[in-house]
Order: sequence, then structure tokens, then C-alpha cells
Amino acid sequence: MEKSLEKLAEQILSFDEASLTSLKEKYRIIIEHFDGTREWEKSVIIYCIINSVIMKNALFNENVLLSKKERRKEPPARLRYPGLRRVK
Repeated sequence: MEKSLEKLAEQILSFDEASLTSLKEKYRIIIEHFDGTREWEKSVIIYCIINSVIMKNALFNENVLLSKKERRKEPPARLRYPGLRRVK
């Protein structure tokens, strides 16, 4: 089962967020009208997959921005070790 989920995740990672976002509203409408069918169940899964890709991208972008800010705040090497001097 784990191998199947990993393969599925790999496929989902290749999906374009913009294309998925355009489908989000369609599946939201379907799941709001519960009918208990297999199609409704698949729609719930699809909607959750779309949201998971959007959330993953948001987290990724947020962490990239944070790491860029942290790198800019890092003092130069000579200031990080104020008690050390280069001796020749």
C-alpha cells in the first residue's frame, strides 16, 4: 500500500497547480450535494488532493521566503566569530 501511495504522490506532484485550481470549484459543488454514490466519494478525494497540492505549494513558498530572509540576516563570516582573527 505504501508503494502505491508513493507512486500516487509522485504523479500528483507532476500536476500543475493552476490547472488543479480551475477544477476546485467543480468538485466543491459536487461534494456539497451529498448523494452517497461512488462518484461523490471520488469527488471528495479529488477535492482533497487539489487542496493538498495548493497547501504544499503554499508551505513550500513560505519556507523558501523564510530561508532567503534568514540568509540575508546572517552576518558576514568575520562578524560571526568576533574573537577570532586570521594569523599568518
